[in-house]
Amino acid sequence: MCGSSSSSSSASGGGKGEERGRKTMGRGRIEIKKIEKVSSRQVTFSKRRAGLMKKAKELAILCDAEVGVVIFSSTGKLYEFASSPMQNIISRYEKNSNCWKDQVSVTNHEVNNEVEALKAEVMKLRKGQRLMMGKELEGLNYKELESLELQLHDGMLAVKNRKV
Repeated sequence: MCGSSSSSSSASGGGKGEERGRKTMGRGRIEIKKIEKVSSRQVTFSKRRAGLMKKAKELAILCDAEVGVVIFSSTGKLYEFASSPMQNIISRYEKNSNCWKDQVSVTNHEVNNEVEALKAEVMKLRKGQRLMMGKELEGLNYKELESLELQLHDGMLAVKNRKV
């Protein structure tokens, strides 16, 4: 049975893994914050680095995954693991991350084009509205004024028909 404890242990109650009379399994939790003591920090770094590298290797083997891990210590020393040549992994990463950036760039370009088209449409509609209100007529030629008059006449007929 995974995760259950046996009740056949001694009742002395003074074990390292016991808490309030109950036996606990596994390691205790630690607060995730910078370790102030330099020697403890270095030991923790070494152990956790080794554990991370082991997990990366296991992931690569068990799942046939291409894995690359790069770690720089606080002193600047490089540690790395790669399931295949690191340069190949980095090239693949750059290719895929640039592909994503290119997709975002194309989408942004399309959105910007649509925004510009909508702005132009709004400006055109506002100009038409101002013309219908009799404003800014100075620059129109005879044909444009005649077209505007026809639009206004058709609009007035539609309003009159709606009232009846």
